[in-house]
Order: sequence, then structure tokens, then C-alpha cells
Amino acid sequence: MKTARDFMVEVPVFRDDEKVTRVRSVLREDVNREAFVQDTRGKLLGYVDISDILRVPSTRSDVTIEGFIKEIIPAHTGDSLETVIGLISKNNTDSVPVVDAQGQVIGGVRLADIFPVVTTRHPLRGTVGEFMSRNVVECEAEEPIHRIYNLILESGYSAFPVVKKKRLIGIISRRDLLRDGRWRPSLEGPSKTRVESVMTTPVITVSPGDELQQAASMMVKHDISRLPVVEEEKLVGILDRHDVLKAVPGDV
Repeated sequence: MKTARDFMVEVPVFRDDEKVTRVRSVLREDVNREAFVQDTRGKLLGYVDISDILRVPSTRSDVTIEGFIKEIIPAHTGDSLETVIGLISKNNTDSVPVVDAQGQVIGGVRLADIFPVVTTRHPLRGTVGEFMSRNVVECEAEEPIHRIYNLILESGYSAFPVVKKKRLIGIISRRDLLRDGRWRPSLEGPSKTRVESVMTTPVITVSPGDELQQAASMMVKHDISRLPVVEEEKLVGILDRHDVLKAVPGDV
């Protein structure tokens, strides 16, 4: 039986007296959304989220991450995948820290890594429409790229459908921004770079009536975390990995 140990990877870990500017620089360049925080003895204190850290705009600041720490329930190396999935769902994070018997962080498990295994081991019953989120935060194709930075702060999401003349034409994610060198300068001031020049297209979509299992398979195949849901060419929802987890059998 696969356990947390089998999927454990190195994750960003900082002490609670680290400056926000250092943590922000690491998370800006990294695929991880969270960084875990420990005290001077190496014991887990919680985590900080990229959206919260980005709220400190200054490039030079003495502010530490202590005031941004959120509680998190950790996993242990022997925990089953179902247990890990339950923890990620309860924490509402994209990863979970793995601690030893002394409560020290020894690694982490990312949802992206275990999602393919969990969704193929368990039958996912129901349709996309039953599990999708209807609160869609979108952006316009002509908007400047730094608008995405603001959307990340405002919504906490990391990917957004892109529309043009009310028609869905693409999707832009934090991953797209990290791959594009124009992301960093845009944080220091207004940018002329438009969302449509960085977005991913053509966009992969599903409809409300599609089987959830099919949608999960598409996420795995294309390594994406969010699927726009379209009905009669109209954007009606978003399905992300956490939405899919709600259909996994068990108390998760």
C-alpha cells in the first residue's frame, strides 16, 4: 500500500523569523503555493500562502512571516494516501507537510503528485455540474499582465479563464507567469504586456453534463489544476482538483 513516504518531496521550509521578502522571492519563482514554517528547534508551526505574502509590496521590508502563519494539520510517513487526501482537503491547501515523531518537517506531499493515483484508484461518480464551483473569477484578454497579480491577491486563486468579447479564449495561471520573463518586471510597476500574450490556448474545457471521472482524467493527462466549465459557449463554472476530491469515497 502506498503511503505518504512514497510521495514525499522536498518543499520550501522557513523559520518564523524569516523576512517576508525572502519567502516571497522563493515562492514567486517556485511551483509551490505554500511554504511551511518551523521554529528555531525545527518544529512545525504552520504554513504561509503565496497570496498572503504577496500582500507586502515592498521589495525591502523588515516584516517577518510570523504574522502570516496559518495552522495546518501535518501528515506522517506511514499515513495512507486516503489520509493524506483528507488532510489536504481539511487544510484546503495544495500540499501537506510530513513530520517526524518530534514534529519536525522532513518533507511534504503535493496534491498534484498524488491526484493521478487517487483518482484512478477510486471511482468518481457524478457529473461536473454537481461538483464545480459557480463563482468564476475571470480576466479580459486585453488586460495588462499585472492584473493577474491583483487577482491572485483578491481571490486566492492561481489560474483564471481569459475572455474576449464574452467568449472564452484561454486560461492564464501562475505557472504561465513564472514561465514568462515579463512576470517579474510587472510586479514593480504597470506593464504593457497583455494577458493574451501569456495565456495558454487553446483552453481545455468541460461541460456540466460531463462525467466527473472523465474530467479528472483530463486534468491528469494535461497536468492542469483547473478546468473551465462551458455550456452553450458560456462560461458557467470552474472545476479544480479540490472539487474533484469531494467525490473520493471516504471521510475526506
